[in-house]
Amino acid sequence: HYFIQSNLSKMALEIESADVIRLILQYFKENNLPRTFSTLQEETGITLNTVDSIESFTSDINNGHWDTVLIAIQSLKLPENKLIDLYEHIVLELIELRELSAARSLLRQTNPMIMLKQLQPDRYIHLETLLARSYFDPREAYPEGSSKERRRAAIAQALAGEVSVVPPARLLALLGQALKWQQHQGQLPPGTSIDVFRGKAAVKDEEEERYPTQISRSIKFGSKSHPECCKFSPDGQYLVTGTLDGFIEVWNFITGKIRKDLRYQAQEQYMLMDDAVSCMIFSRDSEMLATGSQDGKIKVWKIQTGQCLRRFEKAHSAGVTCINFSRDGSQLLSASFDTTIRIHGLKSGKTLKEFRGHTSFVNEAQFTADGHTIISASSDGCVKVWSLKTTECLSTFKPALGSSASEITVNSIHLLPRNTEQFVVCNRTNTVSIMNMQGQIVKSFSSGKRQGGDFVCCTLSPRGEWIYCVGEDHVLYCFSVGTGKLERTLTVHEKEVIGISHHPHQNLISTFSEDGTLKLWKP
Repeated sequence: HYFIQSNLSKMALEIESADVIRLILQYFKENNLPRTFSTLQEETGITLNTVDSIESFTSDINNGHWDTVLIAIQSLKLPENKLIDLYEHIVLELIELRELSAARSLLRQTNPMIMLKQLQPDRYIHLETLLARSYFDPREAYPEGSSKERRRAAIAQALAGEVSVVPPARLLALLGQALKWQQHQGQLPPGTSIDVFRGKAAVKDEEEERYPTQISRSIKFGSKSHPECCKFSPDGQYLVTGTLDGFIEVWNFITGKIRKDLRYQAQEQYMLMDDAVSCMIFSRDSEMLATGSQDGKIKVWKIQTGQCLRRFEKAHSAGVTCINFSRDGSQLLSASFDTTIRIHGLKSGKTLKEFRGHTSFVNEAQFTADGHTIISASSDGCVKVWSLKTTECLSTFKPALGSSASEITVNSIHLLPRNTEQFVVCNRTNTVSIMNMQGQIVKSFSSGKRQGGDFVCCTLSPRGEWIYCVGEDHVLYCFSVGTGKLERTLTVHEKEVIGISHHPHQNLISTFSEDGTLKLWKP
């Protein structure tokens, strides 16, 4: 047992070396280094045994999402008997689904089942017998008083006891806090770049969420080069714009100036698309930026160096309207004016899946919180929920019901951060609604204006306490989800507003418009 000693104001803090190894293991796991990860686990005998969320891990087991479960347990060290129970049950479910070749290879080629054959041959032979039958009888598969659902629940409970949840990027957060402390103590002179560890974002205390009342900065663009999209990075360090003439620029949103600490920008070698940049998104770790353009192409960039990592020349046959990274950063989800939604693989550089069913422009597509479904919004007036696995449409909702015959465009959907079973729907009316996954409207907020009060874009505050919508009248409407009231209005631009974006943890909003400006607003 080694201890790392640290004398902090006469109080010795003892840090166990095993925990240091676990921090490094988590870093390897999050950065997709499986070989290094398993070598360190073997060499030290210390296991990580963490999952992103115990709720989603057990819900995957209870819902029989076995492909996800099997991937999740690859990096876990679990007791043999619990692994045997899990694999045995998956084999039974595969037999019931008549997926016999999959059941056979799981039964004969996986370590837990080979163990079962040696330890409890009778139990193993029982599975072989069921596999050989031309039918499936649950009474033979599950003993008296048990059932598929009960077995799932028992396995979920048993495995949940073996794993724990650690906040993501723990190592970087701790390094960031250490730097913050040094800065606080005056040991780091001002202006020292500690960007490397993104410490600033990791240790920020949660501010109370407040609506904007005044301008903090205004950035002026040329008339032919106004921003078409704009995003803050999840770590809160960057503000990036994509313009009508194809430029992608990274800004210091405090000074309103181009960031010259990025060498490629200092040398005026900007990230660039061939056509107008129509949408963008950061990966969860803020390392990569994906951009879509008006000519249907997608590029993926490394933000630190400005280099293009991936090109999808034929991502869509018309402009890309929306783009999102999958949770693990290995895939891109995109929507387009060509009425389709597609998934592209970052490794292969190929389009992997396509979702068809909307009859007009798809304006938005997002992964839901559990990662098994996709939710989309379209100019055909519909919100659709899709199965990620089969690409089939599971449900269709029409948020705007009224006498008007024309289909009312759904501009955007926003999952509520604190309640992922609900989402905000912003369509081309004077009302924005919160809906649940069954398509019922839970709450509605209206601009109260008959003329010119229809909403064109919308964003949520980071914790979902505020809904901010901009109308055709260039006014920002601030709705409080708590009180259900319109708390404030603010005229933000002189011409049509194109979009709005919120900082991930500060009370800071950006709006951008055809008047050629991007404005940053603060309380």
